[in-house]
Amino acid sequence: MGPTGFRKSSLQQPGNVLEEVRGAEQTTKLKLALIGTHGVGKTTLAYETCSLLKKADYNVELVTEVARRSPFPVNEATTLEGQLWILHAQIAAELDAASRAPHVICDRSVLDNYCYLVNKFGRQPRLEQWLAWWMESYTLLAAVPPLSDGIPPDGFRSENLEFQNRIHDLLADLLSEAPFRSLSERVLWLERRDRRVWGEIIFAAATPLLRPAERLQQAAAAG
Repeated sequence: MGPTGFRKSSLQQPGNVLEEVRGAEQTTKLKLALIGTHGVGKTTLAYETCSLLKKADYNVELVTEVARRSPFPVNEATTLEGQLWILHAQIAAELDAASRAPHVICDRSVLDNYCYLVNKFGRQPRLEQWLAWWMESYTLLAAVPPLSDGIPPDGFRSENLEFQNRIHDLLADLLSEAPFRSLSERVLWLERRDRRVWGEIIFAAATPLLRPAERLQQAAAAG
């Protein structure tokens, strides 16, 4: 288990995985979300992951942070209306991306967004049932840890480290409790020490999920 309750990755070093999967038959749709608090580089990592998949000839669409388009306050000043707008906008953006490509990479999930609502207004049981249902649509969740060098200023996200860590802890807590506990088996925990190869680690974890038929054939042959 990872330091916050996520399942740690048991992946081998990715090596030249691009060459191994190039031209592989696409048999399953992938929806991958990077999860974690703000200011940890999820959007940059999402672009890198998309680039790796596109180089391997996969048709991929990217969903980036919808909160930047919100007409409501964000960060510590968020409102209930604002968080509901963000949750609905996130789902709409994912549906839109899925209509244009079979594989979707999201730089966050609805559960990340829900953490900001919980931080300000507490847990909402009726809303959680809906969110748990939607979270089942993600094939893989890659958990990105906070970085030791702080939050890069971007003029939008809060640079308050206490706030950042509180969201990080809330996400870990939610994933360890009902109704989100069942998601833990699809979480890939990224380690800080592997930061330079996070994109390759995610790529190596995602590509086998795109080829279930091939994996079944290999398992049958081995048996």
